Amino acid sequence: MRRSLGTLASGMLLASTMLATAGAAKAPPVVNTVAVPMPPTPAGSAPPDLLNQPITGDGQSQVVHPGTAVAKDWWQAFRSPAVNTLVDRALTANADLAAAQARVAQAQSLIGVARGALLPQLDAGLTSERQRLSRSLSTPIADPNPQVFSLHTAQVSVSYSPDLFGGGAARVRSAKAAAAVAQAQADAMRSMVAANVVLAVIQNAALDAEIAANSDAIASGRQVLDLLRQREKLGAVGHADVAAQEAALAAVEGTLPPLVRASAANQAALLILIGKAPGMPVFDNGAAMPALEDLTLPADLPMALPAELLKTRPDVAAAAATLEGAAADVKVAMAARLPQLTLSATAGGTAEDFGRMFADGNPFWQLLGALAAPIFHGGSLKRQQQAAEHALDAAKAGYRGTALQAFADVSNALTALSADATALSIAQRGDSAASASLGFVKRQLQLGGVGTLQVLNASAVAQTARAQYVAAKAARLSDTVGLFVALGGGLQTPQGAAATGH
Repeated sequence: MRRSLGTLASGMLLASTMLATAGAAKAPPVVNTVAVPMPPTPAGSAPPDLLNQPITGDGQSQVVHPGTAVAKDWWQAFRSPAVNTLVDRALTANADLAAAQARVAQAQSLIGVARGALLPQLDAGLTSERQRLSRSLSTPIADPNPQVFSLHTAQVSVSYSPDLFGGGAARVRSAKAAAAVAQAQADAMRSMVAANVVLAVIQNAALDAEIAANSDAIASGRQVLDLLRQREKLGAVGHADVAAQEAALAAVEGTLPPLVRASAANQAALLILIGKAPGMPVFDNGAAMPALEDLTLPADLPMALPAELLKTRPDVAAAAATLEGAAADVKVAMAARLPQLTLSATAGGTAEDFGRMFADGNPFWQLLGALAAPIFHGGSLKRQQQAAEHALDAAKAGYRGTALQAFADVSNALTALSADATALSIAQRGDSAASASLGFVKRQLQLGGVGTLQVLNASAVAQTARAQYVAAKAARLSDTVGLFVALGGGLQTPQGAAATGH
């Protein structure tokens, strides 16, 4: 009996393995059935000459290299040890990234759950009971006189449902697709955490520069106010001139609190990104945050070809995996409408004495085969299949839209970099001219050659020009980060493509 049960279990296991292998034959990716319009050039709607000549602004040039991939550690292209330290910490301490990685592990475990359903299920049981029966009842033991007796039963059962129509294999496919979605989302989270850290550093540097510029403007305004008050005492200017300068100075002073508030909020966001509480020092050694001058503008920019871009974007990978999962769910819904076969076997023994359960006459066994087919379920199974098919259509449209958005992101990032370079050159010229003009007007004021109105105008123009220059410089750095992210963040470097970003 034991040998026959073992032979049966082995046969079930072999059959399940053969069926699972047959059902798991790798089908072509469903994503290949989705037609995605490709842009005519890697630059998309961006100016085509960006791929042929440097992007130059404020004396700094960036060169786009088509056919190259983003380096995995692209943030090192900014040549800032502080940025490298903060990104490395964020990638190990960020709470959102840790949660995303845990969801990947969860999804991987669920693949094992789906695979386990394809194999025979083996269970064992042991029961011991003590009973007292009524005299009016017969006992299941040889001597009908005792009303109190013991009964011991041990049994092993094996059951198996062959995956006749591929529903089980489709569930495994669906679980694998869900795990791929979770992995792509974790990759996207890693990319965004790194990008947000770099952007926070750039924003902090820009705010510090703007605060410093406004502080200088306030100090300069106070000097002008003191000079005007002295000249008022001498009768050279009227009180209206002094009042106008006081109003202008108050307006400049009023710009500082919002900047300080924005700087504090930005630093709090950065601390959360690196796994620290607001109020804690950004660097454990007390180092200062880098200034704009400490951040090097990357000179070499990667540019993936459109077909390769679809392989390097985490959001496109997630959409493709969602598409595969939706196709598998259709197969699951189809299999649910077809017959299902269940094979089971049970063997064991029962006796009054524990040691005699498998003595002659006490063992028992059972073989069972069952075939069940749905006949009428109120149309629910058909509707379930239709719902899965509609979900597949939605996944196809979602993939197509995500792919097109990826092309648009790269195109927009290139356009932004081109516009940034032009804006930065203009802002640099304006800042230099406004600064020189203000210095000239202030000297003329001391000599009595100009009035208060000219000083106020020159001061306002200089403050605006400096703010525009700082903003343009920060925008060029930030949009470079945007290009790295638009190209996939360096998470899946294509085979054979050189990585650029250092």
